[in-house]
Amino acid sequence: EEEEDGDPFAANPESRYRRRATLERLVGLAPFGRARRPPPKDGDGDSGRARRRSEDFGLLRRLPGRRKASVEALAERPVPKRSSLLRLALGTRGRRGSAGERPPTVESEGVSDGDQDGGGQRQEGRGKAREPLSVLEILELIQRRELVAADEQIIALEAECVALSPSPSPVPAAGRQARDVALLYEALLAQLWAVVGEAVPAGRPYPPLRSVIRVLEQEEAADRRHPPGTPGRPRALRRRWQEAVGRAAGERLAQVAPPARLGARLAALAARLVGDLGAVRCHVAPAYPSEYGAFGVYARGYHRALAQQLGALAQRPLAVPDLYLLLDWHSNTYPREVLGHPEVGALLQAQALGPLLPPETQRSLESSCIAAVKVRAPWQARGRARDGDWDGSMTGTRVALGLALLLRAHVDRAPQITPEFGMEMAHSLLGVLVTFLHSFQRKVERFLEAPGEATPPDGATGRAIALVNCCPPFRTFVERLAQFGHPESEEPRRQAHAALDKVTRLCNHVLTQRLFEDLKPYFNKLMKRKWLTSSDAFDAIVMHITSFTQKLRPLRPEPYQVLVSEVHRRVLIEYVRPLLQVRLVCTSAKMRARVAARLGDEARQLRELFSRLDSTSPWLDSVVPRLRELLVLEDTAALQMEVGVLVRDFPDVRRKHVAAVLDVRGLRGQAARQEILGVVQDLEQSEAEPGLPRQRAFFSELAVTREVRCLPFHLPRLARLSRLRLRRP
Repeated sequence: EEEEDGDPFAANPESRYRRRATLERLVGLAPFGRARRPPPKDGDGDSGRARRRSEDFGLLRRLPGRRKASVEALAERPVPKRSSLLRLALGTRGRRGSAGERPPTVESEGVSDGDQDGGGQRQEGRGKAREPLSVLEILELIQRRELVAADEQIIALEAECVALSPSPSPVPAAGRQARDVALLYEALLAQLWAVVGEAVPAGRPYPPLRSVIRVLEQEEAADRRHPPGTPGRPRALRRRWQEAVGRAAGERLAQVAPPARLGARLAALAARLVGDLGAVRCHVAPAYPSEYGAFGVYARGYHRALAQQLGALAQRPLAVPDLYLLLDWHSNTYPREVLGHPEVGALLQAQALGPLLPPETQRSLESSCIAAVKVRAPWQARGRARDGDWDGSMTGTRVALGLALLLRAHVDRAPQITPEFGMEMAHSLLGVLVTFLHSFQRKVERFLEAPGEATPPDGATGRAIALVNCCPPFRTFVERLAQFGHPESEEPRRQAHAALDKVTRLCNHVLTQRLFEDLKPYFNKLMKRKWLTSSDAFDAIVMHITSFTQKLRPLRPEPYQVLVSEVHRRVLIEYVRPLLQVRLVCTSAKMRARVAARLGDEARQLRELFSRLDSTSPWLDSVVPRLRELLVLEDTAALQMEVGVLVRDFPDVRRKHVAAVLDVRGLRGQAARQEILGVVQDLEQSEAEPGLPRQRAFFSELAVTREVRCLPFHLPRLARLSRLRLRRP
């Protein structure tokens, strides 16, 4: 048992000496002891004060894969003040009894006892400033986020490590301290970047951010103090801070819950980015010095993080609507709703952030969208153009409108993303449209050429009107696609118009065939002697044409004008045909005047009729008056001049046509005929006119089988002479 004075070795001094020898051997053992150090040299003062060893922390480096867990375990466990082994073993009384026999220590009593008894944080801080802390104590400072003080201690520990490195004799403590410094910096940086990541979500001024800024400044000063080539220097914490800001931005955007729809996800990402940058502008950026350019660093970090999110979305298989949505959000919505935001838009635009997606990624998305549309549109077009669609359930007009609306949706949306994308999409759709129009033309040909025996007469007319009404929307759409200016769009445009022209001609033929079949008997009665005295045949022609045009009211304006112009041309051809067939020969000037007057009156009626019908071929109105003048004029020079005007207005007129009119006139003089016909021959040789388009062709469709020559005597007198001879016995 202990004696009353508290000395357990008072009865046996030898046991005391043995006990002391044992403690002296244990004092230097880690992790409990304090290292012995040689007595300080003269003049060293406090600089020779030794730092307590930390082999216990250095052991964490030797356990692969468990360093992080060990550091966290140490952080969670409270670290007591380092106490003397004598005090642990002997207690207070034992320490007092052996105070004169202990070797000198390196700890100050203020650190070991005074702070635990409630001496206050000020005394503790002064004690730490007087004496370097152990590694575990520095780690405790880091965990308590006393980052500035911890960084000062790490810098001092690093300086000791650098001072021991160039010594000639191997110093095991130097390598151990270097590992401790690396581990402490790792823990310090983890806390620094954690504070950086917490500042933005706080949404208010965040005081711990000031500690981060002070640590950055201390480390930059330490980088400047160390010479080049110092291990671990420069640490460039400002660059690492920028990288940490980018990682924090990526984590913030990754926390956005992925909705089911792509549009909702993009909207959520934009809202998170605008909200966070608003917090940076108001609370985070003002805490940094101006030379840090804090808002620009955060803006670039969020921009890169959003670019990574969009890049990941672009790698997924997307449908055509989602492709349009992603491309439109990248090109229009992001600049409008984020870069144009009233609070942060101007600051973002000043950073010159560039596009979110690289150009090759955007072109890849555009190509995928165009390819998908090319595959999808023909399938839908074939579905609309099935054979069953040509019956009463769906008219041709509805087919055209449906397909035009289908393709117009892509033409309207693609140019809003980029003009280049719009041009490529238009060229692709033009090829799709040409393929469909060729199929459409073949179906119209089969349908109109063999409509079926059970089809009523009026049914074919109605279907032809419906089909020809398809052409104007297609023509308009073809021109719109060609206006995008793709260098290879001219040939598809020509093919599309050729197919539509063929469909229009087929439908017009069906519509006018019945009309001209009805008009044929009346045209056969023209240019005869009875025609000079009766206008019934011509009045019937006008009545049939007027009645026919009443059935064309369902036609669109463009096909209506084309059809009326074609009717106008064919009516005048059929009207002039009997004149050139020389059914009537004028035997006197009086008869020529009657024929000319009748031609002039009926030409006026035809001009007024087709003017009311809105014909777009007024050039046809002059053909009958020109032929009439050849019957009225008497002077050969005037006739030559009139023939020249006729050839100028109608380049397809030929010598045989003028000769037929001269036969009707009754011009028998060969010299005068040759002078007049020579004008036509001279013009034919001097003006080698190329083939006229069908819409301008007139005399080329009027065939004259033979040239009628006038006999040198009067035909009625010859007829009477032949009758007299027949009466003779």
